[in-house]
Amino acid sequence: MARIRVSVLGPARLEVDGVPARLTPLTTRLLVRLVAADGEPVPVRRLHRDVWALDGEQPHAAQRHRNEVQKRVLELRRALDPGQRGDGARVLRTEQLLAGPAPETAYRLVLGPDELDCAEFTDLVDSALLAAPASAADRLAAALALVRGRPLAEAGDEDFARPLVRRLTALYETARRQLIRSRMDLGRHDLALPVAERMARERPDDQDVAELLGSLRARLRERHGRELLRQPFPGAGDLVVVRGDLFDQEDANLVVGFTDTFDTATEQDLVISRESVQGQLVDRLFGGERKVLDDRLQAGLRALRPLRTERVQDKPRGRRVRYPLGTTVPLAVDGRRVFAVAYSRLGNDLVARSGPAELRASLDTLWPAVARYGMYRPVAIPLIGSGLARIVELDRTRLLLMIVESFADHCRRDPATAPELRVVIRPADLERTDLSALGTYLRTALLPGSRTSPDNTGIGTSADVGVGTGSQDTGADAGDSGGAYGRR
Repeated sequence: MARIRVSVLGPARLEVDGVPARLTPLTTRLLVRLVAADGEPVPVRRLHRDVWALDGEQPHAAQRHRNEVQKRVLELRRALDPGQRGDGARVLRTEQLLAGPAPETAYRLVLGPDELDCAEFTDLVDSALLAAPASAADRLAAALALVRGRPLAEAGDEDFARPLVRRLTALYETARRQLIRSRMDLGRHDLALPVAERMARERPDDQDVAELLGSLRARLRERHGRELLRQPFPGAGDLVVVRGDLFDQEDANLVVGFTDTFDTATEQDLVISRESVQGQLVDRLFGGERKVLDDRLQAGLRALRPLRTERVQDKPRGRRVRYPLGTTVPLAVDGRRVFAVAYSRLGNDLVARSGPAELRASLDTLWPAVARYGMYRPVAIPLIGSGLARIVELDRTRLLLMIVESFADHCRRDPATAPELRVVIRPADLERTDLSALGTYLRTALLPGSRTSPDNTGIGTSADVGVGTGSQDTGADAGDSGGAYGRR
């Protein structure tokens, strides 16, 4: 049996086994007229009056009426009930009505909810109105997806179409309002907002809709708080950019940058600046007990092979054992992790030096440690390289793009790294960070099938910034808003 699908929630169309049927305009209007009857039989005379009047023709003799209607019925039946006569048809049936002195031929369209879009729409909305919020939202979204335009568009404003059009239009408005409420009940104000915005555009004078839209926007502003951007990573979690303090991200693991010696001493700001994130780490998470932090760092470093050890006469202050850039030590703090990652070299003159190549390599080494030890929690990272140990070749925007690109590249290989990468930007850095550039990158480089590269992030290649593939001193001052620090 052929699969029939009649759609009238927009320009009318008929599909048989998924293939559009080609109907003449008069036959299409005949189909719409039968749908408007809502399952009731329609006499031939009324069909001719309604359908042919739409075509601008004047009434003819009764016999000619029947002939013209039957011709269109046969065309429609060939698509709906191929090979069937009227008395044996399943979809387009011929009936005899006892009205007046003699029976009158009539036609009835019999379609199930899965064969008629407005019937499926009605069933979905009616069931959603009695369902729990999650089920209601799913059914209402499916119902609204069926709507392609004005229902029974070919009928114009004819009397025969008004009852069904009025009912479907009212149901459509009910579905949209209820979808907004269901999504609000689920806490998904972001999904409710586009529905409300469209209603407001279509009904600019509706005060109730305007108030609903205003409350939704207020709730979203309240929910976002300091959140500046949120974007799903393809196949992974979300990228979130927030304005604020790294140490206020109490629900997330933290990334804190270090030098290759993992120094922590802040006395007189000679080795590490107390203003840096690394310097604040001792006070904010270790209660001012630097020895506790040192002991945990050294415990994590024991299993790793150092690069070399400086002589005391060459480096009289600070630690002298050096580790490869990218070395990451996960520190357990209050049930979460602080990932201490080395991304700069602390010179014997106590000045930290790094560059774009070193930073990118360190980030690429960081994420596997996050995936292994992060317990699949959000991970918060500052703009490493933007503070006291600034990487002069990269401004804050390029630093942000490098962090995001590195994380995105890793997530393509291991989507289970973290449910959220949260980049925390200090208010003082925000005006110097172009988030629109990040938006452009997210719309282009992260599309399915695309491949990220330094060129499409605006970061530039090593040749662009004058950094070779090996190590190179940049002359930047030590210290960082979230990385390695030294004396100013």
